[in-house]
Amino acid sequence: MDHEELRNWSKRAADWAADYHASLRDRPVRAPLVPGEVAARLPVAPPEAAEPMETIWADFERIVPGGMTHWQHPRFFAYFPANASPASMLAEQLANAMAAQAMLWQTSPAATEIEQGMIGWLAQALGLPAAFTGTIHDSATTATLSAVLTMREKALDWQGLAEGLSSSPRLRIYASAETHSSVDKAVRIAGIGQANLVKVPTDASLSMKPDALAGAIAADRAAGMMPAGVVLCAGGTSVGAFDRIADCIAVAQGEGLPVHVDAAWAGSAMICPEFRALWAGIEQAGSIIFNPHKWLGVQFDCAVQFLRDPGPQVRTLGLRPSYLETAGREEIVNFNEWTVPLGRRFRALKLWFTLRAYGLDGLRARIRNHVAWAREACDRLRAMPGIEIVTEPSLSLFTFRLGSDTATERLLQRINDDGRIYLTQTRHRGAYVIRVQVGQFDCTHADVMAIPAVVAELMREI
Repeated sequence: MDHEELRNWSKRAADWAADYHASLRDRPVRAPLVPGEVAARLPVAPPEAAEPMETIWADFERIVPGGMTHWQHPRFFAYFPANASPASMLAEQLANAMAAQAMLWQTSPAATEIEQGMIGWLAQALGLPAAFTGTIHDSATTATLSAVLTMREKALDWQGLAEGLSSSPRLRIYASAETHSSVDKAVRIAGIGQANLVKVPTDASLSMKPDALAGAIAADRAAGMMPAGVVLCAGGTSVGAFDRIADCIAVAQGEGLPVHVDAAWAGSAMICPEFRALWAGIEQAGSIIFNPHKWLGVQFDCAVQFLRDPGPQVRTLGLRPSYLETAGREEIVNFNEWTVPLGRRFRALKLWFTLRAYGLDGLRARIRNHVAWAREACDRLRAMPGIEIVTEPSLSLFTFRLGSDTATERLLQRINDDGRIYLTQTRHRGAYVIRVQVGQFDCTHADVMAIPAVVAELMREI
């Protein structure tokens, strides 16, 4: 394929994409396949000779769409969404065409400076103080790892980078059980170890107890261990829990510990001022992560980390050999020094397009609708005999169950085999529950009300 062929096939791909999105409501949300079905349709060896694009395209249409779980389906209510607004898709097409490696300012000046601008726009949109700066990562997992590595090095006075951890004190990181598994992964990869991630008890509202945090830190100090940092939760993945941000930060600051707040999903809702009480005190955090790809319509991958002071993280992750220097620009921002990978995509372009194409008012309207529709769907389910609402809506996330674990699991399997909607499960206080999360960019009121309608119909069948 040459660039002239690309011109023609790109137009065909754009037409296919429009038709695909228009047809999503007619498709099952989750692929009705068993493992190995797609692999069985692929040749066992690569082709020796070039194949015509028509053949490749025909195989794509034959194999791929029917083998996908459709994340852009308007009745995708599982996990958190990975939204892709049309404006974001267009920006990704342009970024892909330029195919820049934005590791340094000099390799992509516009990518670096638009990223700086978008961080500023988003800080304003979320009501954060102007002092916050930040960067864009691929996912919240990378951002949390970056924050935990920085906690480690700050606690060790940056000796871990040079000397390793073999002779260091036993480091401790504190989080509640409602934090995402990315925190567990971060302490493992950072060499701190799973056993040194202290899961602090929560209260009846699933918020970390500040006094329990203080007690855990004091006990570890008395035992000769070294507290290194605290990770707080603002909208937990399982059931949407929020820690008492202000109170827990006050404890951490009193102990001289940095705080990272995981708001990967719920952070997007903070463009709506009425929801900001949920993370009151956030301005005192040192690091905050939220994913515009979850609820703002910005195509995956796009995770924004705000930093009150980027210096410690850059000192931890930055590495500038001579071949990565920009002559005469020693103090320029090179965002690869703010994160783990050296290579970086031009992710800021899709933020720029999306924020301009829909505006904060348009994005707020979507989020407010999702929250209101989730509450309405919850109330309709609550009115059904046999249905128990286990956790009330946290923004647009709630859970329910049907009597026993066995019955609930059977209902969920039937729902997802049916294909009209897609839900997932979690465990809450030992019980198997069905998790509902409303947030797909193009879903309508009717799509969300399909949840109680489908549940009612399938419960009768069961």
